Order: sequence, then C-alpha cells, then structure tokens
Amino acid sequence: MNINELEKLTNEGVDNLPTLERRTFLRAGLAITGLFMGGTVLSLTSVRDVEAAVSSMPKDEKYPYKPHYSMVMRQNLCVDCERCMDACVRTNHVPPYGWRTKILERTRNVGPKEKETIFMPVLCNQCNEPPCVRVCPTVATYKDKTNGIVMMESKKCIGCKTCMAACPYNARYFNEETRAVDKCNFCWDTRLTKGMKDTACVEACPAKVRIFGDLSDPNSEVYKLVHQPETTVWVLRPEVGALPNVFYMNVTLDI
Repeated sequence: MNINELEKLTNEGVDNLPTLERRTFLRAGLAITGLFMGGTVLSLTSVRDVEAAVSSMPKDEKYPYKPHYSMVMRQNLCVDCERCMDACVRTNHVPPYGWRTKILERTRNVGPKEKETIFMPVLCNQCNEPPCVRVCPTVATYKDKTNGIVMMESKKCIGCKTCMAACPYNARYFNEETRAVDKCNFCWDTRLTKGMKDTACVEACPAKVRIFGDLSDPNSEVYKLVHQPETTVWVLRPEVGALPNVFYMNVTLDI
C-alpha cells in the first residue's frame, strides 16, 4: 500500500495545530520543530534543544496512564520483510482480508536517475484522543483507563463501521466471522496479559524497527528514545488532533 493513501489530508501548518495537541506534546517533553515528508507529518524533537525558545517546560507532568503503552518505529531500519505482519496474523488470528499492522511503501526521486524507497510500518496509534471512541454508538470501542490501549469489545459491536470511517489511520477492518470491527490492541489479550513484555510484531522484527514499552517509565527504552537529545521524533497525521502513542524516528546507520 502506498503512503499517499494514508496521507489524505494536508497539514495546514504548525501555526494551525490545535492548542490542546500542542500543549500535550509539550507536556510529553517534546517540542514542535517543523514538518516531515511533504508537510503531512509533524516532526518533534527533545525540548532540551529548544527549551529556551519556548520557555521553561513543566517538570512534574505525568502521563495519563500507568503503564502508558507506546511504540517507537525506527523507520529507516525497516526492510519490508513482513515478518511483523506474519507474526501478527498468527498470534491474533487475523483473516486474509483483515490487518492489524502493515507496511506502507513510497518511492521518490532523489536524483536524475536514482530513486529511494521508504518503508513505513503502521498500526493502530492507540490515540489519547481517539476519534473512533467518540463516534461509537454502543461503546464497543473504548480507551482502557489503566493502560491507554484502545480496545474493542466485539459483543457490543453492531457492525455500523462508524469507527472505521472516523479512524485517521485506516487501522480497522470488519471481521466477517465475528461480525465485529477488529484492530490492533498491542497484543493485550494474546501476549501482554500472559506475561509477555513485547507484542508479536516487535518480537518478530529482525531489524529491531519496533520498540514497545511504557512511556511513563523513564527507564524504558521507548521513553529514552523519544526524549533523547538531538533526535527528531514525529507522529502521523497530527492535524487531526488524535494525539498518537506511536512515534517515528530515523536512526544513524553505521557504514
């Protein structure tokens, strides 16, 4: 699937970013610095680099959940091997027509005769302000109050597909067998509740693209990656104000 299919809306600019979203990013220890990938993805960087320019950041802000599950995608490490997708299908019994995670692809010209292919792993962003939850008429989809994962309770789903239309990331599908909408839940029922610390896609990735953990824990790898100095971190489609908990970054490759 092409990245352009995901990026349907153009970013109107940093100045038009909703105040709530801007404030929440600052509370997370991040500061807005610019745009990425043609203006549709917001880039963020550690506040330590720009704190003087945007005034002092709060030191005692807490994340909404404990644990506050999050995932960091080290995007430029992805080689599109699709092992993450295969592991997800096996672990979560995803039918052939459905998906919980996939890899988008875009090819761009970087020279007169040279092209570059970019791979971007995507999944449910477990948003802090999920549009899917707001529109569900039966509360079949909801935000877990303890860990922040956006869950689906299939028995309550009436198959109206309103949540599918509302999702900014096209991260839901209708399961014909269960007659309910399904999506990624960070392997909550299949792995996390059974004592496993990583999702199936994280464990399967040979390139260590995906890092999963508790964003509220300063000792976790996800926290350290998102907050490390001199590193730009971005989220997908920030203009919708969903406040994702899936972050993207590129890492320096040793040649």
